[in-house]
Amino acid sequence: MKQFTIALSLCTGLALAITATAAAKNELPPASKKTGLTFDKDIKPIFEKSCFECHGEKKQKGKLRLDTLANALKASENGKSITPGKSADSSLVKAVARLVEDDAMPPEGKGKPLTSEQIGLIRAWIDQGAK
Repeated sequence: MKQFTIALSLCTGLALAITATAAAKNELPPASKKTGLTFDKDIKPIFEKSCFECHGEKKQKGKLRLDTLANALKASENGKSITPGKSADSSLVKAVARLVEDDAMPPEGKGKPLTSEQIGLIRAWIDQGAK
């Protein structure tokens, strides 16, 4: 009986740890404190490295194109991806933060996920008006 109780306690602790990890994944990284962010200088290099293969000049999956500011602000087949002034409401931010597995960008095996710092810069840029 004691062995069973110990095993159950270990499993319960493991379940709590897994739940805590999953909850942490469902949180957006905070916006960067950096100000004066611009698309061309700060955001386009992130998109170029991680997004252009599927959302650039040659290919636009989901009708989303991220190679110019004007294109990034246009609606995709799923609506607007960027809501200037509201990064937490922007579907692009939720996708690159990988909050929902089915919407995670880049998809598994299609590229390296963005870092928290990169997502923070994108959030700050959007919160500053997406200019």
